[in-house]
Amino acid sequence: MSAHSSNRLLAQPQPLVPEQNQRRALLRQLLLPAAAAVCAGSWSRAALAQTQAPLSNEPPAGEPSPVPGLRWSGQGLLRVWGFEVYRARLWVGPRFNPADHASDALALELEYLRAFSAASIASRSIEEMRRQQPIAPDQGERWQRALQAVLPDVRAGDRLLGLYRPGQAAQFRQPNRALGEVPDPLFARLFFGIWLAPTTSEPGLRAALLGLPARG
Repeated sequence: MSAHSSNRLLAQPQPLVPEQNQRRALLRQLLLPAAAAVCAGSWSRAALAQTQAPLSNEPPAGEPSPVPGLRWSGQGLLRVWGFEVYRARLWVGPRFNPADHASDALALELEYLRAFSAASIASRSIEEMRRQQPIAPDQGERWQRALQAVLPDVRAGDRLLGLYRPGQAAQFRQPNRALGEVPDPLFARLFFGIWLAPTTSEPGLRAALLGLPARG
């Protein structure tokens, strides 16, 4: 489900370790359609050069919490190689502790800004979950199949809402329908850790979602 931004300029090229090669290959798999669209000229140069202002950390106007009892936490934009991938919004329970994202219920919404298949989202999600702890290959395959069975393919403008039920499951919804759940407490904790764990590949997005100061 998730992808990585890379805006740093390096003085000299650095060799890639195997993990970096694997991550870049997966990113290419996710973003190849977007790159093809650019090459075909479907996006103007002006649009590509436009700089997105940081999202306000105020809750969306006219949009209440998707789950009663959850409060607004924050939002952020994921951009990969200059491509805007999705906007993320987070609501958390009253006992939520930013230092322990599994401490209470939460709701995480992704508003996609381009199309992805359920298969690519599920595959990428498992790879990101492995940043938190090792996952046996057979377990990863089972989780990937379960997640792919629940998620739909998405297009630009589609929204997916993930609900964390501590010690129980990860549930998934769209605005007008329930999609299903993965009833595994460990899966649920690691899945939401993609965005909220300290080991996330996107610390800036994590800080925005949790309302924490961004590190320079």
